[in-house]
Amino acid sequence: QLQASGGGLVQAGGSLRLSCAASERTVSSYGMGWFRQAPGKEREFVASINWNGGSRYYADSVKGRFTVSRDNAKNTVYLQMNSLKPEDTALYYCAEGQYGYDRRMFDYWGQGTQVTVSS
Repeated sequence: QLQASGGGLVQAGGSLRLSCAASERTVSSYGMGWFRQAPGKEREFVASINWNGGSRYYADSVKGRFTVSRDNAKNTVYLQMNSLKPEDTALYYCAEGQYGYDRRMFDYWGQGTQVTVSS
């Protein structure tokens, strides 16, 4: 299972750090991704990282503000979100699969953690 946590309510310009911890499985050999879904919108790609953290890819909307990282010893992936904007408000999901940006490349999904950014 993938357990996402760290969401919450924050003012615009603030920061949050999301975590995605894997239990009952080892994710160190897989790419990991973060996606988000706002009400009434489709789930969209946010960031992904390859198995050893050597490659990272970001959506244009978060580039320069968000940083994805991983600690394979802890079986955990992180998403550091800085300079948050109201349009970042969404339910954030972590996923395990291949390194990429297409959600069809990811096979296992966490339950999501809510991020709300107030203006």
